[in-house]
Amino acid sequence: MAYRGMLAENVTVRGHGGDVIEAYYARPLGAAPVPGIVVIHHAPGWDEWTFEIVRRLAHHGYAAISPHLYHRHGPGSFDDMAARARAAGGMNDAQVMGDVQGSIEFLRNQTYASGKIGVIGFCSGGRHTVLAASQLKGIDAAVDCWGGGILPSERFPVSENRPVPPIQLTEHLSAPLLGIFGNDDQSPSPAEVDQHEEALKRAGKSYEFHRYDGAGHAFFCWERPAYRQEQAVDAWTKVFAFYERYLSTADVPAGAAVS
Repeated sequence: MAYRGMLAENVTVRGHGGDVIEAYYARPLGAAPVPGIVVIHHAPGWDEWTFEIVRRLAHHGYAAISPHLYHRHGPGSFDDMAARARAAGGMNDAQVMGDVQGSIEFLRNQTYASGKIGVIGFCSGGRHTVLAASQLKGIDAAVDCWGGGILPSERFPVSENRPVPPIQLTEHLSAPLLGIFGNDDQSPSPAEVDQHEEALKRAGKSYEFHRYDGAGHAFFCWERPAYRQEQAVDAWTKVFAFYERYLSTADVPAGAAVS
């Protein structure tokens, strides 16, 4: 693939309740129109690995943004803010949905936007991705990377912050869903992935799940011992093929060059 220049920077978006929160944004330099993707970060926080995911998507031709879901728990380092969020009982689902909605609106309001929007999330962000595709309007493709807590469980009980397990919203899922899972993972476990798949089948939803032997939780994360190169490379190929299928700008008239 030919070299692509890109712009990458911190921005602010209007999140839940009109709060101004920080976000990391990257887009390719070149001709419009550009599809947008919201990156929902994992439970460890809004970290360097998340920023690299945003830039990776920009390199592949997408405008990508990751809202800082723990922004309200600052100031401090990303891991300090994540620890405060966990101590508070985890993120409130309605708040996260408001922050994701604000990020979608940011992407849609750019002059070079194609109008197509994808979402991708990792770990807790995978769960939030399924919620977003079930509760928010205007999402064209959703990618859940090993999202735990889709089903209610002892580890993920119904609570004030998490009042509805995403599996109970399956009928409302409005976007095609790609799921990426490791068979050595326990959150979600293979049995939980099976149950989620059965619910999608019963509801007649458009989805595809890919499961990898020899891989556990966070196997995309190249800075962790959990990283599995062969499985991650294959799974990324499937992610980009999925987005190409549902976010393609082939039928969108080209706009002015973006600089």
